Amino acid sequence: MNPVLIDLIWKGTVETVVMTLASGFISLIFGLPLGLLLVATARGGIAENLWLNRVIGSVVNGFRSVPFIILLVALIPVTRFIVGTALGTGAAIVPLSIAATPYFARIAEVSLREVPRGLIEAVEAMGASRWQVVREVLVPEALPGIIAGFTVTLVTLTGASAMAGAIGAGGLGDLAIRYGYQRFETTVMIVVVAILILLVCGLQFVGDRVVAALEKR
Repeated sequence: MNPVLIDLIWKGTVETVVMTLASGFISLIFGLPLGLLLVATARGGIAENLWLNRVIGSVVNGFRSVPFIILLVALIPVTRFIVGTALGTGAAIVPLSIAATPYFARIAEVSLREVPRGLIEAVEAMGASRWQVVREVLVPEALPGIIAGFTVTLVTLTGASAMAGAIGAGGLGDLAIRYGYQRFETTVMIVVVAILILLVCGLQFVGDRVVAALEKR
């Protein structure tokens, strides 16, 4: 493999990691509050509001039901408005974040729902406010599950970032399409697949170790 391709593969790997981590961070910042809101406003929640819960749930489900490649194209005007272009790594972070946020919100919701209701009621009986219940009970108790879900989200984003290469988002996906597919560079395709597998295994390994450490507390 010539030095030019090696440089391209290195650049593509860095772009893929940047897209995955940046969009993952954004999905965590917005997805966790969404998950908390879905749990809090559900029937029997600490801030029960069924109307609001249905509205938020419908919006989340709506975004989750759209295939990523379609969402990627549909959000091109939004991406151009936010970052000024629809091409490149920075542009890809926008649709990746919008797709990952509702996905992670539902995963976080499942983990938060597993917190024993009796524990929440005991804390409320001691005079805790809603914010204290969230901060002292819901999030700490559900944290291992949230981290495990966030790891799954990052793994999913790794694959989605490669898919974003189909419309010029850069990264390993773009490299695989331009060189591995269009120019029949089989070696490039194999290397790209191997790197993606290593990235996914690395993310899963780190996520599993963090979850294990949290469960031993």
